Amino acid sequence: MRQIILFFLPLVSGNLFQQIYNLADSIIVGKIIGDNALAAVGATGTLHFLIFGFVIGMTRGYGILFSQSFGKKDAEVLKKYITASVHLSIVFSILFTLICVTGLRTMLEFMNTPQDIIGDSYSYFIVIAAGIIVTVFNNLEIVILESMGNSKTPLIAMIISSVSNIVLDIVFVMGFKCGVAGAAIATVIAQFISYVLCHVRRVGISLSQDMASSEGRRTRLYIDLLRMGLPVALMNSITAAGGMVLQYFVNLMGSAYVASYSVCMKYAGLFEQFGVSAGLAMLTFVGQNSGAGRYDRISKGVKSGLLLSTVINVPIAFVQIFCPGLLARLMLNDPVPIGYCEIFLPVLGISFFPLGWLFIYRYSVQGLGNTFVPMLSGFLEVAMRFLIGMRLGRSSFRGVAIAEVSAWIGACIMIGITYYAMMRRSESEGRVW
Repeated sequence: MRQIILFFLPLVSGNLFQQIYNLADSIIVGKIIGDNALAAVGATGTLHFLIFGFVIGMTRGYGILFSQSFGKKDAEVLKKYITASVHLSIVFSILFTLICVTGLRTMLEFMNTPQDIIGDSYSYFIVIAAGIIVTVFNNLEIVILESMGNSKTPLIAMIISSVSNIVLDIVFVMGFKCGVAGAAIATVIAQFISYVLCHVRRVGISLSQDMASSEGRRTRLYIDLLRMGLPVALMNSITAAGGMVLQYFVNLMGSAYVASYSVCMKYAGLFEQFGVSAGLAMLTFVGQNSGAGRYDRISKGVKSGLLLSTVINVPIAFVQIFCPGLLARLMLNDPVPIGYCEIFLPVLGISFFPLGWLFIYRYSVQGLGNTFVPMLSGFLEVAMRFLIGMRLGRSSFRGVAIAEVSAWIGACIMIGITYYAMMRRSESEGRVW
């Protein structure tokens, strides 16, 4: 527990700072430009998760191999994996930048984005899309450091970039009057600052000059990375597709609901960082101990992770259930969307416990080297959001919230069963216990 907490604290602090500057974007956009501008930014949220969830999920998948190589104390293989991951990151960054730049307007129209905000949505996300390569390499550097147990450097980088983002928000939005595009420019620059700081710190883990002794071995490196990275990437994008279904239903309700939904999901994104960070701590912990063959430590670590997740979600659930109006008024001005938030947030708050357990189980299963079942859990989340959304979400804002949390609960049950089955099989095979 002590080791997990010591690794978790810098992780959660860094992720919270990242979410804080996302909230700063929303507060500045909502309070300075207006609720419609905030709705325009929020309308791109699920699209952002769809695109960036894929490319960032790739780097997280690579991190499983980084952690396992580090756990085996095989520095040469680690360097070769890092080199191959850089090559793959360049390719995927270019590919998704082209997709976004050429197809963004069509994607926004497909999601039925309200006409009074679609222009601002396009202006915001086209800048974000142009900076995909910056985001990918920033996350790759963070994953490399975290896979070796260094969560402090990413924290320092995130603090500096968060402060920079807030200052740049004020400069571009309030000073230069760039509108929502100014908030996007500030975000991309802040990501680049974080990348530079993490890259400079990665001393001694230079790229391998000898990728492999043969063409076949070099190809094997790429296949290994894609085998781990693609399922994690697809899981994120599939989950985002479920979010797009709910975004579509909300878009049909009008701009006030879109603004409210944007705020609620901003807070969900902020509060879930505690669970995500606990899960990422487990990913590194399980990956390193799996590489070392210490399944006894994995079992104890996951139990500690579940306890940690439960404890930290108590105050998070409380504030969403009993203070939703206060949270909404930090970003919104109109009492109508504020009232909608008071309907939505308590439903999320009640369900944050299974969400936290989902992150622990999901990242632990990935750390054990199984990225396929977590990908399947993404399909389950889409199905739950779609089926319950069709039943309850087309006419009820609370129904949209119920559809969202049902996906969390269903995926948690599925991944939990998978984790215990894998650990039972490891025990029966006589691995170290």
